[in-house]
Amino acid sequence: MLILLPPSEGKSGRVRGNAVHLPSLSFPELNDVRETVLESLAKVSSTEDAYGVLNVGASLANEVERNTRWRSEPSVPVSELYSGVLFDALGYSTLSPGTKRRANTRLLVMSAAWGALRMADRVPAYRLSMGTTLPGLGPLATVWRDPLAATLEAVAGNSVIVDCRSSTYAAAWKPAGEQAAKWVAVSVVRERGGVRSVVSHNAKHTRGLVARHLLESGKDPGTPKALHKLISERWNAELDRTGPAWTLTVVEHD
Repeated sequence: MLILLPPSEGKSGRVRGNAVHLPSLSFPELNDVRETVLESLAKVSSTEDAYGVLNVGASLANEVERNTRWRSEPSVPVSELYSGVLFDALGYSTLSPGTKRRANTRLLVMSAAWGALRMADRVPAYRLSMGTTLPGLGPLATVWRDPLAATLEAVAGNSVIVDCRSSTYAAAWKPAGEQAAKWVAVSVVRERGGVRSVVSHNAKHTRGLVARHLLESGKDPGTPKALHKLISERWNAELDRTGPAWTLTVVEHD
């Protein structure tokens, strides 16, 4: 089983510590692209166009300026770096030692700056979204598409791929061929009076709980239907297939 997570905009940096060591990161074959993206990010972050390119306000000036120091900024384990709703629900720090070991091999965080990261990788805090178009590089989802395909196809192998990413990050890699038949996108809807609606904030929270449940189960479902059965132990969930891929919808009731 491979669980794909999006990053969060909120990140917890440090004021001291060792800088990132690229050769130590998972998937070192991505390092050339990582450096290219990060150098482009550092360059644009030092210009007056930075806020427009990165689609952020002036209130985030410190985070934008930090992008220029990515080689020297203190690095943070990915398990501590992201501080958004999904990661709060996942609660990595509260997992048992055995479950943390499972998390370290089964979770992948997709990143606009770093491509793909495991929980034990150490990188500095940064401000960059996969929806960004960097000058001279183009849309980041396009920049990452081929490098990630080459890497993640090998990583996923014959595993069920549990996709908790947003559409912005899913655009950077979509399983193809036989792997698409084991690709399950996790959707969350709220049902009230028989009417369903998409809930963005709660969806992130629920996806974090889904990832935690899968890790704590100690099981590795071998098929989308087995995954559905495991998720249905806790939630009202529906499994549907459109084309080669699957969608698992968690239904929350008010």
